[in-house]
Amino acid sequence: MALDGVFINALTKEFNEKFTGLRIDKIYQPEHDELLLLLHGKSGSFKLCLSANASIARAYIEEDEKSSKSEPPVFCMLLRKHLLGGKIIRVFQPDFERVIRFEIESINAFGDLTVKTLVIEIMGRHSNIILLDENEKILDSIKRVDFSVSSLRQILPGLKYENPPSQGKKNPLSCGVGEFLKCLEDNDKKADKCILDTFKGVSPLVAREIVYRGIGIAEIYVSELSMSKKLDIATEGYKLFQAVLNGEFAPCYLVSRETKKHIDFSAFHITQYENLAEVQFFDSPALLVYEYYKERGKKERAQRRNAELMKVVTNNIERCIKKIERQTRELADTEKKEQWKIWGELITANIYKINKSDKTVCLENYYEEGMPEVTIPLDTSVTPAQNAQRYFKKYSKAKTAQLELAKQLKIAREELLYLESVEEEIEKAETAEALSQIAEELYEEGYLRRNTKEKKKKQNKQAMPQETRTTDGFCVFIGKNNKQNDFLTCKMAHNNDLWFHTKDIHGSHVVMRYEQGREFTDNAILEAAGFAAFYSKARNSENVPVDYTKIKFVKKPSGAKPGFVIYTDNNTVYVTPRKAEEK
Repeated sequence: MALDGVFINALTKEFNEKFTGLRIDKIYQPEHDELLLLLHGKSGSFKLCLSANASIARAYIEEDEKSSKSEPPVFCMLLRKHLLGGKIIRVFQPDFERVIRFEIESINAFGDLTVKTLVIEIMGRHSNIILLDENEKILDSIKRVDFSVSSLRQILPGLKYENPPSQGKKNPLSCGVGEFLKCLEDNDKKADKCILDTFKGVSPLVAREIVYRGIGIAEIYVSELSMSKKLDIATEGYKLFQAVLNGEFAPCYLVSRETKKHIDFSAFHITQYENLAEVQFFDSPALLVYEYYKERGKKERAQRRNAELMKVVTNNIERCIKKIERQTRELADTEKKEQWKIWGELITANIYKINKSDKTVCLENYYEEGMPEVTIPLDTSVTPAQNAQRYFKKYSKAKTAQLELAKQLKIAREELLYLESVEEEIEKAETAEALSQIAEELYEEGYLRRNTKEKKKKQNKQAMPQETRTTDGFCVFIGKNNKQNDFLTCKMAHNNDLWFHTKDIHGSHVVMRYEQGREFTDNAILEAAGFAAFYSKARNSENVPVDYTKIKFVKKPSGAKPGFVIYTDNNTVYVTPRKAEEK
C-alpha cells in the first residue's frame, strides 16, 4: 500500500499548509466514489480531489480538467448545502491512521457559525468519504455501510462516527529505539514483517527500507540477526519516524530501469532497489500522487482498450478461419462438376435404355479410354430426360460457384492476413495514441462501430512513424501500425529511399532515407533490416529474412487493405532483430 500512514502524514502536512484559510467555491462528484472541491483564497486556487475507489483510493491536487455529472448525486448536493462557501480551518491525520480529516467552518441555515468535518478513509475496499456535523454525527457518506456489509462498523446518517477498528498496533511516532528493538524478538519472522506487524501506518515498502538502511539487506529473518544489527535496524526505524514528526520528507516514485514500469512510491528516498530502479523526486507529495496515478490510469485504460481491440480482432480472425474452411470444402465439392456434365450427356445419349422406375443406370463412359462402365444414380420421381437436365444444372451451378468461391476464398485469405497484421500491431502497441490509431483503422474498415460521442470527436492528427538513426547516421522511419505503414510508404517516402519488410512475416514498414551523393552502407542496410525484424512477429527469432528494395518498386494495389503492398526488384538479408532507439 503506497498510501500508507507515512505518506498520508506527508500529504496532510502539505494540505494543512496550502488549504488552511481557503474557501470552498464549488463541489463536484465526477464519479460515484470521487469528489472534486475547488478551493480559493489569498494563497491561490486549488482543485482537491478525494477518491474512495476500492482499488486506488487517494487524495491529491488535480491538475487536469474533470467533467462532472449533469445531475449531481444526493451526496454531492448535501456537501454543497453544508460546505459551499465554508473555510478550511485545519487538516490533520488522526493517530497516524490512513485517514485525513478536513475541518470546515461554515454558516448553517440559522446563521450560526458551525464546524463540519469531511473525512476520507483510505483503506482499500473499505475506503469512504464521510461528512460529520459538529457533534461527530454522520450526515452522510459517499458509500453507505449497513449490517449487510459490515457487522463491526456501520456508516449511516444519524449514527455517531467511530474511528476505523484498531488492529492493536503501536503509533510509531510516539515510540523510542527500545520499542523498535523490542519488536525484533520473533525468530520465526523476517525483520521487516516484525516491523509491519507492530507499527501502524507502515507499508511493506517502508518496513523493508528500515531494515535495508540498518544492515544493507532488505529481507532477513530475525534469527539471523546479531544484537548489534537489531540495534542498527531499531535506530533507523526511530530516525525515520522522527523525520516524519519533523516533516522531513523526500517524496519519490520508483521506475524499473529494465521495464520502465512504475514500481511504487514513498514519502522517503527508497534505496533498497539500488541500481535496479530509477528514483524520481517531487517537491510535493500531492503532485506525486497525481502524476503516479495519472500514469497508472493511462496504462490501465490502454490495457482495457488493448483487450477490447484484441477481442474484436480475434473474433473476426476466428470468423475468417471458419469461412475459409467452409469455402474450401465447398470449392472441393465443385470439382465434381465435370463428372455431372458427363453423366448428363451419357443419360441423354442412352435415354432409350432407361426406365423411369430405374434407381440407377449402368452405362459405358465413352469419354474415357476403354469406355469403362459407370453407375449413375437416378431420381425415380422424374423422367430420364429430367434426370439429365438435373445433372446439367448441377454442372452449370458448380461452374459458376467455382469461380465465385475462388474469388471469395482469395478475399477471405487476404482479410485473414490483414487481421493477423492488426493483431500483431495490438500486441506491440505501447501507448494509448498507438491504440487509438489502430481503433480508427478498425472503424474505417468496418470492424468497429462508432457511438454518437465518437462521431462528434475531431479526428486525431496523423501520428508520425518512429524516427531513429543508424550508427553511421542514416535517418530511418518505422511504422507502428497499418495506418502509419501506409502513410510512411505511400506519402512520406521518396523514390530512392530504401524500403524494408520481413519476408512473408507480419511486421512494420521501415524506410531508410536516401541522402544526395551518399551511398547506403552495408552496415546501415543490416541495421535497418534489424529494425524491421524487431518490429515484426519474428522479433524473438534469429536469422530473420528481411526483404529490401527502393520505394519506387513498392506499390499499393487499388482497394487493398491498409498496410498491404506489393514489391519487386528486392534483395533479402538475414538478420538478428534489433530495437531502434527513439530520436
